[in-house]
Amino acid sequence: MKKRIMLIGPTGCGKTTLAHALDGVDRPLRRTQEVIYGPKTIDTPGAYVENAWMYSHLIATAQNASHILIMVDQSRRQEVYPPGFADSFTRPVVGVITKADLVPENEKHCVQVLERIGIAEPFFRISFPRGTGIEQLKCYLSVNQKV
Repeated sequence: MKKRIMLIGPTGCGKTTLAHALDGVDRPLRRTQEVIYGPKTIDTPGAYVENAWMYSHLIATAQNASHILIMVDQSRRQEVYPPGFADSFTRPVVGVITKADLVPENEKHCVQVLERIGIAEPFFRISFPRGTGIEQLKCYLSVNQKV
């Protein structure tokens, strides 16, 4: 069975955009209302992390993943993850800061959020308009993927 990379983050943080980039597809973006299995990814709805009672769905779905990408959006200071959240998963957890080209003064806050939830560096800073960070993340995942 081929393992996929699971993306977790609040609504609007760029999960589907990143999933499309990792899958190598160019589809129209739409709100993700259910778990979507792509060729290489598992795209989860933002509601799964925004509502603590849905964490069990994330934990169960993660069993089909090789890695978990936990995403924070640099364009807004949003707190959705409890302390130690990354410890809920038995797969390697990678921190991703999306919209890294926006609101640069929030970068330190994003790093603190990732550290508080239990993720160690490296953190990947992604900007789709600038095209930065995506190839570095793909390279890291391909080198560290246990399929």
